[in-house]
Amino acid sequence: MSSSQPPHVRSRRLTIVRDDHIGDPIGAIFLEPDDGPAGIVRRIADYLGPKTRILATEMMHDRVRVEVQSSPFSEESSRLAAAATELWRKGAPRNALSMYQEALALDSLNGHALHQLGLLMAELKQAREALLALRRAREVLGDSVELLHSLAGVCVMLERIPSAIGYLERALELEPHNPSIRRDLIALGRKPPPPPSLPARGSRAARRSNH
Repeated sequence: MSSSQPPHVRSRRLTIVRDDHIGDPIGAIFLEPDDGPAGIVRRIADYLGPKTRILATEMMHDRVRVEVQSSPFSEESSRLAAAATELWRKGAPRNALSMYQEALALDSLNGHALHQLGLLMAELKQAREALLALRRAREVLGDSVELLHSLAGVCVMLERIPSAIGYLERALELEPHNPSIRRDLIALGRKPPPPPSLPARGSRAARRSNH
C-alpha cells in the first residue's frame, strides 16, 4: 500500500509493532480485516489522530511502517519540549507535564516529547498514560535500550510481566552485556542467555599485526 506525494512535502516514518498492541483496536490490522487495505489505512488513521496525514504504508507480518507528513510546527514543538524538560529538572513536574502536552499539540509525533512525557507520567504514577506515550515514542524513534527499559518498567507497574520481559529481551538483543537489563530480567524470573564473549585485547592486537 502506498501513495505518491509532492516533492516539497516533508515526511517522517514510524513503525507500529504488533506486539505493542495485542488486544488493542489498532492491533486488528494484523488480523487481515474484512475491509482490506483501505480498512487498514483507516484504522491507522484513527489511531494516529486527525492531525496526522498518512502518505504511505508498508504492511509486514509483525509490524507496519507508516510514512506521514511532518508537522509544520515541529521546531516550535521541540523548543517547548526542551523547556518542559528544564522545568522538570528544576522540580516543577506538573508545569512540565502541561508543557509537554502543549508540545505534542503542535506535533503529535515529537518523539523526544513523547519519551519524556512517558517518563514523567511514570514518575507521577500515571502508568497507563505513561505506557501509551512510551509506545508512541517507540513507534517514532525506534528501539533503544533506554526506551525499551522504560517500557518494561511501566509494564511492571501495571503487572504486565510478560510484556516487561519481552521489552527487556529486545533491549538485551541491542546490548547483550548491559548489566541493568540482565539484572531486571533475573528479577522477573527470566534467566538471560550468556552474553557473547568479547575478544581478548591481546587477540585483537595479534590480529591487527597479521594484516
